[in-house]
Amino acid sequence: MKKRVATIRDVAAAAGVSTATVSKFVNSTQRFSSAVEARISSVIEELGYRSNPMAQSMITGRTKAIGLSVLDITNPHFTSVVKGANRVAQAHGYTVLLVDTEETPGRERQLLEALSRRVDGMIVYSRTPEEEMDWLPALNRPAVYFGRPEYLKLPAVSSDDQLGAFMVTRHLATQGHRRVAYLGFPNSRRDGERLAGVREALAALGLAPAVFAGEAPTALAGEKACSAILLGRQPPDALVCFNDLMALGFLKAARELGFRVPDDISVVGFDNIQFGSFATPALTSVDLQSERMGAAAMQKLLASIDGQEVEALTVIDAQLVLRDSTTTRA
Repeated sequence: MKKRVATIRDVAAAAGVSTATVSKFVNSTQRFSSAVEARISSVIEELGYRSNPMAQSMITGRTKAIGLSVLDITNPHFTSVVKGANRVAQAHGYTVLLVDTEETPGRERQLLEALSRRVDGMIVYSRTPEEEMDWLPALNRPAVYFGRPEYLKLPAVSSDDQLGAFMVTRHLATQGHRRVAYLGFPNSRRDGERLAGVREALAALGLAPAVFAGEAPTALAGEKACSAILLGRQPPDALVCFNDLMALGFLKAARELGFRVPDDISVVGFDNIQFGSFATPALTSVDLQSERMGAAAMQKLLASIDGQEVEALTVIDAQLVLRDSTTTRA
């Protein structure tokens, strides 16, 4: 015979208090004497009582869920962001609801509006031009934005992309590279920051990068761009890619064209995804600390939900990870 599930009335009767008192204790909406709280806790454990999440939401006005939108869940950078955010959420009793906008700005508003009705707050990656996102604050949900917002008055978390690009380009320069190219993804706001870092490092030497644009931040796009970069009249001796996926695609195509990395060209990426360390050669990359970014965004959002003041912008340091895809030029 199936054991009957304990109800809030059972807890109240066994603890000698009202159902209202049990409800306020379970939902943390009121404190009681230590003796009363200890008695209720003991009865809850003895009876195996579990509160109803829907009923709890109606009482507290909170769903205990956080919405997180990413641009492409197949990109390991975003997988790591989700991992970091989820770890913090779970530690605070929250569940993460994930939305993948699939690099499609036209879908973002509809998906985020639907998500906002089911969560206490949101963490948002977006490809939509920021000046067209006045609808996001109007959703009346605490939100944290990935990037450096200029128009949106939202707390944000960002990596230091320009510094990271400067660091890796300066490293290439110290290795003797002088014909440095950049393979970017102009649809991303971060692309401009990374290109600025490349330009800054080369300008100190009186140089400028050759700039190429990929059609997407994917390995396939890096593969497609390879021939135009390597078979042109003035091929570079080093290439900074917008991200590791594009760099890995480029490595594959370069090998098929008969070029050797890093002997013929040094290649670097961004994000320091796990696959980069298993490539041949292993990929030098700028580590933007994706998990830490996700964790920082979640911590900031939970503080906002609790009514705490949070700093406007949290910047996560970039770190250079040197591997075999770069080498010194004679």
